[in-house]
Amino acid sequence: MTYSYKTNGTCSSTITFDCGDDGRVTNVRFTGGCNGNLKGISKLVEGLTVDEIIEKCAGITCGFKKTSCPDQLAKAVAQVKKQG
Repeated sequence: MTYSYKTNGTCSSTITFDCGDDGRVTNVRFTGGCNGNLKGISKLVEGLTVDEIIEKCAGITCGFKKTSCPDQLAKAVAQVKKQG
């Protein structure tokens, strides 16, 4: 299933991704933000489970901000996990 998450506090504005019944995340796409870095993040998390993404990305900050694009991705997949 495809999900869309509106980010908060980052240069990117939206994260879109697919999450299968097995909890694996694919096709992560960021709208806005640092193009090269976000393409890299998308490739690095491809095929990881929701829990693996949360473990690796939650709590990462960007400069003086209290969040980051990876942190927002962790929040997005956590929301999908919570929905069950």
